[in-house]
Amino acid sequence: MSTPFPFTAVVGQDDLRLALLLNAVSPAVGGVLVRGEKGTAKSTAVRALSALMPEVDVVPGCRFSCDPHSPDPGCPDGPHEPGAGVARPARMVELPVGASEDRLVGALDIERALAEGVKAFEPGLLADAHRGILYVDEVNLLHDHLVDLLLDAAAMGASYVEREGVSVRHASRFLLVGTMNPEEGELRPQLLDRFGLTVEVSASREPDQRVEVVRRRLAHDDDPAGFAARWADEEAAVRARIAAARELLPSVRLGDGALRQIAATCAAFEVDGMRADIVMARTATALAAWAGRTDVLAEDVRQAALLALPHRRRRNPFDAPGLDEDKLDETLEEFGGQDGDSGGDDDPDPGPDGPGGPGGQPEPDDAPPGDGDAAARPEAGEGGEPRPSGAGEQSPVRAAEPFRTKVLSVPGLGEGAAGRRSRARTEHGRTTGARRPRGALTKLHLAATVQAAAPHQRARGRSGRGLVVRRDDLRQATREGREGNLVLFVVDASGSMAARQRMGAVKGAVLSLLLDAYQRRDKVGLVTFRGAAADVALPPTSSVDAAAARLESLPTGGRTPLAAGLLRAHEVLRVERLRDPARRALVVVVTDGRATGGPEPVALAGRAARLFAAEGVASVVVDCESGPVRLGLAGRLADELGGTAVTLDELRADAIAGLVRDVQGTRRAA
Repeated sequence: MSTPFPFTAVVGQDDLRLALLLNAVSPAVGGVLVRGEKGTAKSTAVRALSALMPEVDVVPGCRFSCDPHSPDPGCPDGPHEPGAGVARPARMVELPVGASEDRLVGALDIERALAEGVKAFEPGLLADAHRGILYVDEVNLLHDHLVDLLLDAAAMGASYVEREGVSVRHASRFLLVGTMNPEEGELRPQLLDRFGLTVEVSASREPDQRVEVVRRRLAHDDDPAGFAARWADEEAAVRARIAAARELLPSVRLGDGALRQIAATCAAFEVDGMRADIVMARTATALAAWAGRTDVLAEDVRQAALLALPHRRRRNPFDAPGLDEDKLDETLEEFGGQDGDSGGDDDPDPGPDGPGGPGGQPEPDDAPPGDGDAAARPEAGEGGEPRPSGAGEQSPVRAAEPFRTKVLSVPGLGEGAAGRRSRARTEHGRTTGARRPRGALTKLHLAATVQAAAPHQRARGRSGRGLVVRRDDLRQATREGREGNLVLFVVDASGSMAARQRMGAVKGAVLSLLLDAYQRRDKVGLVTFRGAAADVALPPTSSVDAAAARLESLPTGGRTPLAAGLLRAHEVLRVERLRDPARRALVVVVTDGRATGGPEPVALAGRAARLFAAEGVASVVVDCESGPVRLGLAGRLADELGGTAVTLDELRADAIAGLVRDVQGTRRAA
């Protein structure tokens, strides 16, 4: 077994290490969500935490890790009599992003259940993680149906498996730790709220600290066992401190003054519900225990707010998480000092080098400094170099206020990743039929299975009440739900669009459609065209935030190379089909329809548009033409694309409800 990187050898990342240690002291805090760029020690620190967790006593032979002093009365391996147990290390179970539902919750032997009436249950990852850590790397990429199961287990402390009248329940209480790169998409609010604490991490820009990071990483890779041995004393010290803090925790006093500060802070930042208050109270108490104190101070409340509230405060989807620390300090001062619980001057003891010792070891794919600034740069040309300002180029304008749009969907029935936009065959949804399973059976269609097995009962020698079922009789339920699509925006940023009020309205419309894509779990991409060429401002990604940032910084000016924009979009779709062939695309062209520059620009744009029509790509043209004289060029472009056109005003109005029907009708007519 490989030797993990020691927790105390991680360089920097004080907030990350503190949040993890507080959960080790008090698992009731509710877990940690770690947000940050790639290569910032997120996974390294989480995996190292398991070595510091105290051992747990379990019932011998129980697959569900029951506590021998208080066994679960409903344990499938029970009943267990209270008594002595065996000690083992706390487990850290990793949930892969592509895991199946059966792997997460466990699987039933459907054949034995039907033929023998036996609940033959194979536990899943939720059982393995009971009384330990459940770690989800790239948690924002987890499929929605797995997110729903995690939410249920986290809320109830138990996992329920229901399969055609066969029911199994087992305890599942775990410390939920997730890591994510925000550039790849955000989390659903329901899952976000389930994480007790959140921390933002980034790579250090200090050369000396980066040198130390590389030095320790190389030393560990050359001799993992020897490197771990050099940090054994520090690891033992932190392990002992966690144990001492756990013993002290029940004695920590959370006074009325601290409670008033917690309640006032949550109210000031307009967080929804009461979970934030409870998490802050538990976090402040754990901070006091970690510092070796029995009273909660104002410093504990402040630190608890910085860890527990950023992901819970009410904000727009494209706003960065975080707290206004000046507002936080004003609130704490206003409601502090009422009973002596919040007047200390000493910070909680972070240890000699931060909580638990030195920290912050990036993983091998550490990004070079400055990559995170890409979204803020002006539009770039080939190779990522900033494009020189062309003649007539105007500075970026702010987007108008976004508004709610009706759904745009791709016609037909797809088979892409689960989402909330277009109709698709999915693992979840309403049952529409049955078929023979391809590979492992995941959703049994009971009626079809019985119907397939019934004619063969006499030949199989059935003599009792049980139905004799063979594997060939099993039928998979086919279901219809919704999928996420690739919404590719092709935005005209030429001089004809450059009137400031007009471009602000255009950006507001695109931002509104981006918000809709965020809510429907789509991938998005952004192609812009102006001057003499088109650029892929954002390759297809799940990060709608990144698309919004690129849109905000988009300058305008120059000619209108419409054909170049369409051809670049066509190339983006071609490459994306190779990467993700099941995900269908919806192309949204935002333009007034004009085409200028080069020989026969209008004819060339028409030929480029007909490429999309020939391949059956669903498309919508948002007509940005304004003024008393209208040429109707956007409508002609929509006809060439085989799609439909809608004006900016119609995008706001109820008339957009007929847009999907128009797209489908146009596709059928073609």
